Amino acid sequence: MKTFKDLEFEPRGFGGVGAKYTFDNDVTISVQASRLNYSTPREDLGSPNDFTSFEVAVLESPNGDFITEDFVPNAGDDVLGWQDRAQINELMLLVQSENN
Repeated sequence: MKTFKDLEFEPRGFGGVGAKYTFDNDVTISVQASRLNYSTPREDLGSPNDFTSFEVAVLESPNGDFITEDFVPNAGDDVLGWQDRAQINELMLLVQSENN
């Protein structure tokens, strides 16, 4: 099972860092952190180690539609803000357990 430590973060053109991972069930998780994202801190830093929380979205591949609320019914939005590593691990395990 994949967890946060398996994500490969890259610098983003608008600043900050981000990672996307598509699981075998064609569901993608997007984890972002920057001054534009709901992360802590909200700054453009160069490493995921510089952040304590991240903005997360769950997307249907290959079309990219948001399906975050399919996995977090009370999310109230397409993205989840200020998610720490443990919360992201829980979400990743949930997504992987789902057979689409």
